Amino acid sequence: MATIPAARDLGVLSLDALMVEAAAVRDAAFGRRITWSPRITIALTQACRRPGDDAFLDPEQVLAIAWGGAEAGCHEAVFTADSHPELRHPEAADWLARRGYDSTIDYLVAACQLVLDETGLLPRTDVGVVTADERRALRAVAPAQGLVLRGLGGDLTGQFRSIETAGALRIPFSVGLPVGAGESRDDRVETLRRLAELHQDHGHLQEVVVLPPSSAVEQREWRETVALARLILPETVSLQAGSEAALDAGIDDWGGLEPAEVETVRRITEGRGFALIPRLGLRAAYARAAEEWIDPALHFAVLDRSDADGLARDDPGAVLPHRFATRANPGSGAEVTPIGPRSTAWYSGGDGEPPALLPARAEATGAVREVLDGLALGQTAGEEELLTLLAARGPEVAAVCEAADGLRRAAVGDVVTFVRNRNINYTNVCTYRCRFCGFSKGPLSLNLRGKPYLLTLEEVVERVVDAARRGATEVCLQGGIHPDFDGEYYLHLVQAVKAAAPAMHVHGFTALEVFEGARRLTEPLESYLRRLHAAGLGSLPGTAAEILDDEIRAAICPDKITTDEWLEVHRTAHRVGLRSNITIMFGTIERPRHWVRHLLRTRALQAETGGFTEFVPLPFVHMAAPIYLERRARRGPTFREALLLHAVGRIAYHGLVDNIQGSWVKLGLAGMAQVLQAGVNDLGGTLMGENISRAAGARHGQELTEDEFRTLVAPLGRPLEQRTTLYGRV
Repeated sequence: MATIPAARDLGVLSLDALMVEAAAVRDAAFGRRITWSPRITIALTQACRRPGDDAFLDPEQVLAIAWGGAEAGCHEAVFTADSHPELRHPEAADWLARRGYDSTIDYLVAACQLVLDETGLLPRTDVGVVTADERRALRAVAPAQGLVLRGLGGDLTGQFRSIETAGALRIPFSVGLPVGAGESRDDRVETLRRLAELHQDHGHLQEVVVLPPSSAVEQREWRETVALARLILPETVSLQAGSEAALDAGIDDWGGLEPAEVETVRRITEGRGFALIPRLGLRAAYARAAEEWIDPALHFAVLDRSDADGLARDDPGAVLPHRFATRANPGSGAEVTPIGPRSTAWYSGGDGEPPALLPARAEATGAVREVLDGLALGQTAGEEELLTLLAARGPEVAAVCEAADGLRRAAVGDVVTFVRNRNINYTNVCTYRCRFCGFSKGPLSLNLRGKPYLLTLEEVVERVVDAARRGATEVCLQGGIHPDFDGEYYLHLVQAVKAAAPAMHVHGFTALEVFEGARRLTEPLESYLRRLHAAGLGSLPGTAAEILDDEIRAAICPDKITTDEWLEVHRTAHRVGLRSNITIMFGTIERPRHWVRHLLRTRALQAETGGFTEFVPLPFVHMAAPIYLERRARRGPTFREALLLHAVGRIAYHGLVDNIQGSWVKLGLAGMAQVLQAGVNDLGGTLMGENISRAAGARHGQELTEDEFRTLVAPLGRPLEQRTTLYGRV
């Protein structure tokens, strides 16, 4: 709890002093960030009915309101209702009985489930005092609940008991605090102290909402209550009020906003030096601790709308539920078939337009400003500094990208490079069970993503010869770990390619393929890599890294090589004269701290060996990935997260890795245009025959031409040059 010296009476502080102190507490706890909820309100009970009106909204009316919110980009559906009107109004009891409901709460549970299933919006219920069994029933369909306190000057025992029950049931809870209903200042202070005690006991009070006053109450009294709330409540409790005046009194949240209000609020918030951040109805700390705070049936629903921090996905557009996504199209190879309305928000590999985050006004305050100032002085960013940059919001995003682009200019100038290459994915049969992979096939996926295949050496050579004829300087060889392969297969493959096209650079074999090839031959890793190098292997791709943190690997690829094994393959490759690159596949279940660990572990290896040529962030493509279809992962990163990881990668590797590459297959051309303003200097390859991203549901084309690359970079005023795999010039 925020502490106030015992010798000082709150009553002797002036309003200005209270507000200054409250704002300082807010800044220390939440930084310069103000959240808001994109939500729609559904008033289930008709408190102000006209004669003849139904006592409740019917399911069709509920859905109509919810769909309006979903299509407008909302994440939350707030249900308001009288708790038990059927006990007071016979017409309400009759309405419920005719439809088979025992009570208002029984119908509310059904309405929440309907909205959740049909639209994907996350319900939150504000229904006043209900029993423990009713709260438990609501917990199964709504990840957060709340109530508005009534009669602050009277007996609040029943209402506080209901709040305490929610804590015992591990329900994230919101409390509305009215001002100006006849209560005294002492009543409000005592109420806040009791709420603080309840939160200390149970940790479930996610926010207190100081409700706007009636016309009879002066704004001064209301602002004082906001400031007192911030000083009395624990710092982990969010404080909400929907007024600009409350920014000076310590609030960190605007509450729910309709779509039409957002830009006005954004101008106010950013004009006062804050970043405006959308959130879910469930606060981020509770979303991140889902096992404790969320009913298992709701885990995926929350995850599906969350960003990596547990806040709301901030790409504009509709986020539709899982069943309205896509399904694999049996027998048609990599294609997926839509089975309902398409989400309009941006996703990695999708056809939605990314939000226009760049170019934009660049401005940073607080912790982000401190880190950027340190970078300008030549300091090296460590774990906490990199995490701070990855949390950038609003104008801070452009400031981080601007700093990264300055480092890019200093390291490699303005030239944008690309390599003319062909991907050859020689088999999609794999003995490993990576849950994020939509490409490989094992015994359980024979009816998905087309038939299993294994190209013959002759078929591989045909593709190599065709690539050489079309001007490619590189072929990238990657495939599944076929059960019939031994390590000699990869040697034969390289030898066949070099025999057919001696000048072709062979960029091939993930760390997993190399590790498994050596293991199956019981040959030391270094010896095996030397033989591959002598046969003509030119460099290794950095794929199979995913997230180099074993906590995450245990969930997304439990039988794959470990973090240390991946690092050792690349350390050994560098020792025998092979270069490689760093990739990161992000956006499944991991948090930003895992991204930073990945950056720091690879940075340390680069400082040791100098063998990495580039860093390539690869946003997770979710549409046909098993882990998403099993409802165990996010929909990939948001565009803000993808943009920042390119920029922060440039910052993290500055002075060690000169080249940062964007993946046009994952980001799309509009996304690439923005990452090129965030530290990226390389477009990757033309990718003749790219299959892996397409198999996971990516909708972008399989090949781009030099002219299309030139069209992309021309508006930026930067020259385009073709490169070799190792960044020489063609």
